[in-house]
Amino acid sequence: MQTFDVTDYATRFAGKSSAIKRPREITYFSYDENHALKHDESSLRYYYTPDLNVDLGQGYNSFVKHDDSVDEHLDSLLDALVELERKEGRISTEGVHFVTWRGMMTKIMTVPYLEDGFEMNAVFHEGTIFIEENNLYKQSTRGTQDERGARMSFWGYKFETLSTLSRPWGEATREEIENRTREIVNNKAQYCSIVQTGFGDSGIIIAGEVDAIWDCRPMNPANPINYVELKTSRQVSSTNQQINFEKKLQRFWAQSFLLGVPKIIIGFRDDYGILKNVEIKETQGIPTGIRKAHAAQGLGPPPWNGNVAINFTTAFLEWLKGVLAGKEGLWRIRYQQRGSRIEVFQVQESGSAGVLTDRFLEWRRELQQKLRMEVPPKAGLEAEASI
Repeated sequence: MQTFDVTDYATRFAGKSSAIKRPREITYFSYDENHALKHDESSLRYYYTPDLNVDLGQGYNSFVKHDDSVDEHLDSLLDALVELERKEGRISTEGVHFVTWRGMMTKIMTVPYLEDGFEMNAVFHEGTIFIEENNLYKQSTRGTQDERGARMSFWGYKFETLSTLSRPWGEATREEIENRTREIVNNKAQYCSIVQTGFGDSGIIIAGEVDAIWDCRPMNPANPINYVELKTSRQVSSTNQQINFEKKLQRFWAQSFLLGVPKIIIGFRDDYGILKNVEIKETQGIPTGIRKAHAAQGLGPPPWNGNVAINFTTAFLEWLKGVLAGKEGLWRIRYQQRGSRIEVFQVQESGSAGVLTDRFLEWRRELQQKLRMEVPPKAGLEAEASI
């Protein structure tokens, strides 16, 4: 077993943040209303300001809910990479050290301040480490959600429905805009963006759900995309509530930071689920804003530090590369609740235990063979001689 020490994080990882490569979208995919995979942007939603004083619980009994207990591994992400590679005729993970879901990177990035534990599965393949959540651990630690918890979870999905349209505002009818309160909430439909980014010397491909787009895609695909993250939270009316909200903001910030989402739109509700206010926050400004607010109000140091989170992630990924590079089989990445270290150990000596799909592996063999055949004989001999 190998371990990465997380103690004394506030001093060990303090200072100016490590170099970060701006997330650049390389492809995307959708799940339709039945959660069927589509290699298009058909489920992309468009932001439009919601009405206030709306009951976020309206429609709870007709909620079409996705069963997230099913282990979907990295299947849709890998399928999207296969489609991208078919289109471009190249290996998408060249120079990329990690491929994973945004949720896994969010957990890693928030470890210094994380109260919950996690377990992830990792497989090294062709120079890249593929990481997914250990679904058995996820289900065993989830606990039973009561009626109140289920309704509060629904409030978040309802806010997304109230705040979005299926097409740009200019193309939407007045009826579509005004009937959002009566629209059936369905979280089976999702739009996912896949970006390439980097922490220090670690190249990463991350996939994550995007709630909506602020306007439309830029004409120049190299320009940032104005995606938005939609969240709900209780109204803040005390110092303790402010601190708790700031802790939630770290997760909001990390999720958006990782995908390069520039805006987070928060719907503030009361204890009865009535939407009272909507606030737009610029992702990049959240850590500084919290720090300034604490200084102005004499509240002492903020509950988290963005630079520490970035530096911690950079150091951990560099360490993890050294541990898993060239290793066979399935590996486990484990962090125990309020622990002092992240543990990495082997759980299977060979194979990928479903982390990598047969379709992906077969495609990679086909692509590798095709690329080898395309290398001119002379260039191939020179390359071999130089080795």
